[in-house]
Amino acid sequence: MIKAIYPEIKLKKGREEAVLRGHPWIFSRAIASITGNPQVGDVVLVRDFSGNNVALGFFNPATDIAFRVLTRKCDENISQYFWQSRVHEACKLRQKIIGEQTNAYRLINAEGDGFPGLIVDVYNTTLVVSVATAGMEKQKNHVLNALISQLKPARIYELSDSHSRMLEGLAKNSGLVFGENINKPVEIMENGLRFEIDVVSGQKTGFFLDQRVNREKVGALSREANVLNCFSYTAAFSVYCAEGGAKKVISLEISKPACIAARKNLHLNWFSVENYPVIETDVFNYLRDTQENFNLIILDPPAFAKTKKDVNKALKGYKEINLQAIKRLTKSGMLATFSCSNFVEEDVFCRVVLGAARDAGADLQLLSKLEAGPDHPTLFGHPEGRYLKGLLLVKKS
Repeated sequence: MIKAIYPEIKLKKGREEAVLRGHPWIFSRAIASITGNPQVGDVVLVRDFSGNNVALGFFNPATDIAFRVLTRKCDENISQYFWQSRVHEACKLRQKIIGEQTNAYRLINAEGDGFPGLIVDVYNTTLVVSVATAGMEKQKNHVLNALISQLKPARIYELSDSHSRMLEGLAKNSGLVFGENINKPVEIMENGLRFEIDVVSGQKTGFFLDQRVNREKVGALSREANVLNCFSYTAAFSVYCAEGGAKKVISLEISKPACIAARKNLHLNWFSVENYPVIETDVFNYLRDTQENFNLIILDPPAFAKTKKDVNKALKGYKEINLQAIKRLTKSGMLATFSCSNFVEEDVFCRVVLGAARDAGADLQLLSKLEAGPDHPTLFGHPEGRYLKGLLLVKKS
């Protein structure tokens, strides 16, 4: 194969260090010069100030993140064969970490799998892809062909509507891109439990796949417990807790369609909504008004901070919701609390929860920190990829 020749970017002195440590981004202010007239989304070669090769990756001069690493092997050709190999590697990893009783998982987790700006989720025989960068948009057909040849799905939907896509100069793009369309939910299995997923209009790509391991862990702690699942969406945590032997699980969700789906998921697993009620309500108001105490409370809210400017307001929301939840915990009760906001760092989230405990007059014991499952790998040198942060706590007093 003839070696491809790519446009080049030269960095300012010392600005290659982050990439050499494993970080996948180079910011626009680190660039000294550009040769070859690369366009938005093109593959370019990065050299350091002395002219040494650093990496190949996607270029976008219109964004703060001007370069996203594809590979540090600078003699590679970024062709259909490159993407076929990457998809094969992602498939092999999931074969090792996904059990036989699970057919829904994340196959490609953006930078964590070497696909900057691409998410691919598997729901049984249906795939859902989300493209967030101009570079991946240009390479999309190669990736789709690799997915089709290696997984042989019945259909592939695209749901590319993120805020990041707008920043990259891309319009939203959603719809069927391969196979036969279906006008009904997709049924999946996760650890032997059944769920119906709306892959077309559901949140994220239809299901919170990142919480699979945490659902399993929390469900195992719910025997004989009185459980409150806040922001329950389609009640996945609730199903796990019911399966784990909880005496009662109350699911709170403000979305009517999500409540309908939650009741269906409980029914699919033979749990009665009389014993495991789903309540359409505002979680903040419910916690402030209820006088009932719980042995286990789950707080898995949507991202309160969707942009950096939202962080201060988000922290107030996290403080209030954790404060009210801690007040409603019994002594020795457990709290599983999460933030999926990229812009809220883990240590900041921990301080917020600690402040809520102080205001509630409670001492908390940390059982474990929680994160996304192993099908959501991140690069070791890319802490920004670890968006899901969670704490499993016990109220000691």
